[in-house]
Amino acid sequence: MLALLKFVFRIVGLMLLGIAVVALIADGSRSIAENSLTVVPLGQAWFTYSPDTLNIAQAAIQRHVNPYLWDPVIQTVLTWPVWAVAAPLGLIFLALGARRQKRKSALA
Repeated sequence: MLALLKFVFRIVGLMLLGIAVVALIADGSRSIAENSLTVVPLGQAWFTYSPDTLNIAQAAIQRHVNPYLWDPVIQTVLTWPVWAVAAPLGLIFLALGARRQKRKSALA
């Protein structure tokens, strides 16, 4: 069961790193085209692709977790670029799903 969970963590980590690379390339090419630094915040991208889930997440966190978690914490994260959120999360998931190295015995 643990091996399956680690496998899922590795897949999610790789997907998040892929999203981060695509977002970084998109922001870079948009910045080059406009001749100024342009980044897409996570909240804007989330609202563009799935506004209903953003509203559901906000309502669920404010009602069932803590309303103060949404306002200062999550709203701040939603203003960060997509790649700045996805890359660290991807690395965390990859670290959680890493395979354990087998140690060589000194006697063998």
